[in-house]
Amino acid sequence: MASRVLSCATAPMVSRVLSDSSRMTCYPSLQLLLSSTSTVTVTKLRLRNGSIKCKALGESSQTFYQGIYGPWTVDSSDVREVILYRSGLVTAAASFVVAASSAFLPENSLLSDIIKQNLDLFYTIGAGGLGLSLFLIHIYVTEIKRTLQALWALGVVGSLATYTSLAQPAGDNLIQYVIDNPLAVWFIGPLFASLTGLVFKEGLCYGKLEAGVLTFIIPTFLLGHLTGLMDDGVKLTLLGSWMALFVIFAGRKFTQPIKDDIGDKSVFMFNSLPEDEKKALLEKLEQNKFDQNLE
Repeated sequence: MASRVLSCATAPMVSRVLSDSSRMTCYPSLQLLLSSTSTVTVTKLRLRNGSIKCKALGESSQTFYQGIYGPWTVDSSDVREVILYRSGLVTAAASFVVAASSAFLPENSLLSDIIKQNLDLFYTIGAGGLGLSLFLIHIYVTEIKRTLQALWALGVVGSLATYTSLAQPAGDNLIQYVIDNPLAVWFIGPLFASLTGLVFKEGLCYGKLEAGVLTFIIPTFLLGHLTGLMDDGVKLTLLGSWMALFVIFAGRKFTQPIKDDIGDKSVFMFNSLPEDEKKALLEKLEQNKFDQNLE
């Protein structure tokens, strides 16, 4: 359970509900995480699939999910962040697929020529989409999130340096230079390491097969090219698999509930508290647990 909490976005079961004819209080205490609202006036209360659905007088219904440190709800800023996070993944996937498709098109076709002339543009757009997603990704362990972001930044700097110092003087675009000079993978590799970390997190948290397979395909493809131990046929097979799975992965993100990509919001709220408030909250939760056991 502990490892699951550290790495995954989950929404645990609903807390005990105490209500009278006109007011509702979420136990152990809604006030713990929603300090501006001590009680909620309601006309309707529904429990479904581990959540509390509350409808305030004159307002639309709102669902509360019970987290480790108390109830939480999805607000408009959460929805916006999740949509941007998923849009960044779609942008990265679409850019990669378009750029990589040039490897499968006839050598002298018009479409192939157009794509090859704009490979640096597709690479830049894709890297930007990935960066947006890594900026907005919800991971409970801040150090892991910062590591992925640092790898992305290192990969961007390495890509820029490779392009300006090596590819451009040679009259190549960045991708073609890396294809012709496998050692350049060392410079762009951190960018793809950050992508590997992202899909690993998604596969671990949500049990997505395509994300799990991508976790192995991405480094295998790059290492195979770097070492020269992989022939072109195998590399094309892996590249095609990468393209297909990346599209499935990005597309399926929009089939998930918004709350999945938020995770247990109470954990993030708890981590943002000063140490003395964390201690007070933990003591309050322990007291509530003790009171429940007495009952």
